[in-house]
Amino acid sequence: MPDMSSFPGPGEEGAAHAFPPDLHDVRHLQLKAALLVVWALTSFGVCFFARDLLFSVGDWPVGFWMASQGAVFVFIAIVVVYAWAMSRFEREDARAAQADQASEPELG
Repeated sequence: MPDMSSFPGPGEEGAAHAFPPDLHDVRHLQLKAALLVVWALTSFGVCFFARDLLFSVGDWPVGFWMASQGAVFVFIAIVVVYAWAMSRFEREDARAAQADQASEPELG
């Protein structure tokens, strides 16, 4: 194992950060957690409980429909929701950064 004392610590010069510290704020983590729950329920919940899902979509039982087509639609929806939410978060962050810059007094 390499000697960790030779690596710069956080805040020291030369410290490379893969991501800025605010990239994984609470909003992003909650979004990821919610979408992972939807993914898990779609992937595993429907498969495990397919026989208990007795209603039909069209002429097909919902278990068969989710396995063949519905899960793909849900996964596409997850990607669309994630892209839309991240775009919204970025716009909010840009507005907040502009407001912070505008409120800071100029040092002259």
